[in-house]
Amino acid sequence: MTSRLLTTHTVEKPWGRTQLWPGFEAHQRPAPVGEIWFQDEADANDELLVKYLFTSEKLSVQVHPDDQQAQARGYTRGKDEAWLILAAEPASTIALGPKVALSEDTFRSAIHDGSIADLLDWRPVKAGDFIYSPAGTVHAIGAGLTLIEVQQNLDLTYRLYDYGRPRELHVEDGVRVASLQPFEALPAPKDLSLLAAGPKFVVERITGRRDLNLDEATALLVPVMGGGEVDGQSFQAGQCWKLSGEVTIDVVPDAMALLAYAGDRRL
Repeated sequence: MTSRLLTTHTVEKPWGRTQLWPGFEAHQRPAPVGEIWFQDEADANDELLVKYLFTSEKLSVQVHPDDQQAQARGYTRGKDEAWLILAAEPASTIALGPKVALSEDTFRSAIHDGSIADLLDWRPVKAGDFIYSPAGTVHAIGAGLTLIEVQQNLDLTYRLYDYGRPRELHVEDGVRVASLQPFEALPAPKDLSLLAAGPKFVVERITGRRDLNLDEATALLVPVMGGGEVDGQSFQAGQCWKLSGEVTIDVVPDAMALLAYAGDRRL
């Protein structure tokens, strides 16, 4: 068995915050921090990546390529992603796809004249919500949110609109990969411990004890509330652990963790 605590990487963003989620005080900076990444220093090519996001402003309107589109550009994989909302201000929203189907010409024109944000479906979100966003979904994370993001491990974003912030846009690349149909959420799993199953990764909610045999696969353990032990090593919220082989997870009462792994079927 292997259970390894991943290292954290702090990323400053113009839309971030100077006051972070409890447990991340050591990562606060004079400049706003938008993301905390969890990385394996010995293996940069893990299939999945976990981040915390802290927003004070809306993120850019953006889109990610799927596996085939990314591989055509020389990347290993595309980028599906999912979000667990930890905290949300009363008016917080996330944009997911257009309100109605758009033509490519209408979509491109709306990007250039800045009206694209008004064409998106801004949905209210609250603590405890979970959203799986497949590659190709035009989206924007709103202000006032703290969330955990699970994603395919690809650092490639096509930024379409950024509210006047002086950052590069990738309009034609984004138009080529974007779905211009309204967003359709994955069906809600009948098992309440299963947050999402595929198409590119599975996310489970873990409470109590769980024995795993991962064979050649790996999984990421993300403590959300409270703590516990993984093969005798203590874990706590604000960490991320990489698991392989035969592993025993024990989450203490009233605590909760996420388990994320690549694929479209439950372990």
